[in-house]
Amino acid sequence: MKKVFIDPSRCTGCKSCEIACAVEHSISKDIYKAIFEEPTPPRFNTVLKFDGFIASLRCTHCEDAPCVAICPTSAIYRDPETNLVVYNDSKCIGCWQCAMSCPFGAIYPDLTRKVSRKCDGCNERVKSGRIPACVEACPTNALIYTDVETLEQFKRQSTIASLSKSTKTYMEVV
Repeated sequence: MKKVFIDPSRCTGCKSCEIACAVEHSISKDIYKAIFEEPTPPRFNTVLKFDGFIASLRCTHCEDAPCVAICPTSAIYRDPETNLVVYNDSKCIGCWQCAMSCPFGAIYPDLTRKVSRKCDGCNERVKSGRIPACVEACPTNALIYTDVETLEQFKRQSTIASLSKSTKTYMEVV
């Protein structure tokens, strides 16, 4: 399953991902019209800055998602086609058990609509073969949309490349 991963060393905190998320989930899908919409488009992606560290906070679509397990109405569920954890507003009763169970704090209560809100992984975009809006908008490629195996392979190759450039490191080649 593909997921959005973040490389915090590349994130500048520009918030392009936040804007792209809000526009993608707006009615108009237009940045200039979205800012005037009522209700304001939700932002499911939040850039956090603390102690010199910048990170993008969003739903990680956990394999064993506690929010899915705890939802009494199955308003939050795993899409069988994309394997993303998504939600159905019309089934949500606003108990916010999902928000309390999320270990990442990525689900928040929408007090105006009395429902929970979370990143849907741009489920409809993914179904149509596109990448999530936040990843597409990131100017530094801090957000990566890939599967775990590909990410691990990339990290191994990067480590080997950096070790091979070092004059003090000796690698054992089999």
